[in-house]
Amino acid sequence: MSWANRIDDFISFLRTEKSLSEKSIEAYSSDIKKLNDFNELYYRLPPEGIKQKHIEEFLAYIYDLGLGERSQARILSGIKSFYHYLLLEDVINDDPTELIEGPKLGRKLPDILTVEEIEKLLDAIDVSKPEGHRNRAIIETLYSCGLRVSELLNLQLSNLYFDEGFIRVMGKGDKERLVPIGKRAIKQIELYLPQRKQISVQKKFENIVFLNRRGAQLTREMVFIIIKNLAKETGLTKSISPHTFRHSFATHLLEGGADLRAVQEMLGHESIITTEIYTHLDSKYLRETLIMHHPRAF
Repeated sequence: MSWANRIDDFISFLRTEKSLSEKSIEAYSSDIKKLNDFNELYYRLPPEGIKQKHIEEFLAYIYDLGLGERSQARILSGIKSFYHYLLLEDVINDDPTELIEGPKLGRKLPDILTVEEIEKLLDAIDVSKPEGHRNRAIIETLYSCGLRVSELLNLQLSNLYFDEGFIRVMGKGDKERLVPIGKRAIKQIELYLPQRKQISVQKKFENIVFLNRRGAQLTREMVFIIIKNLAKETGLTKSISPHTFRHSFATHLLEGGADLRAVQEMLGHESIITTEIYTHLDSKYLRETLIMHHPRAF
């Protein structure tokens, strides 16, 4: 039987036998579908064909994407419930999740910002200062696109395709990719660009988007300082860095229902199972995924 049929049967079980709320049922369904998304990419096995090693690889995968430990634990709980149900129904003889433990308390994982915390950081930026619009554009772009700090620093004016809603970035190993960008990030960059024109740009940096006041490319250290100062100003006690916005980007999309393959494509991640990059996705589909699931796409 297909994944869709097994999931439908499980949902019926939760609704009739367990009397769960529709919100809880939706959460269970979403968790199991994430496992199937991963399965479709690598194994294409039926639900009863999934073994412990496959689930362990899936859990390592969502950890690599930056999903927080609470989210990991919740997803694993949903998957465990699903396979316990299959065991009760005699669909399987052995539960592949039986020996799998969730994230241990105290495990050091990257801090994830809430949408409210990100908005608070943005609101703390004084746009009346010369660097104000630039700094807002930096934060919005990091979060809207899930960029690595190196990708942000090397972003070029010629690679801004705002009419299409995309930017082109240079990732690890000099691999280029198109990344959808939300309207709020576009707006902030467009507010910054007139101020950029007032800077005397040094040679070699004419095409670089984000510049310091001397007309040179920003450094990694400067971006770290901008973020640390904002955290201090807003009283944020979490340990954050430019990469925090990348992890928050991935987490918020996945928790909002985006599928794994689209998020992987946008992040430019290589698989933890194989060195091959995920199957190329249609650009319209990537754009729609950002718009549907990112909390600041508009």
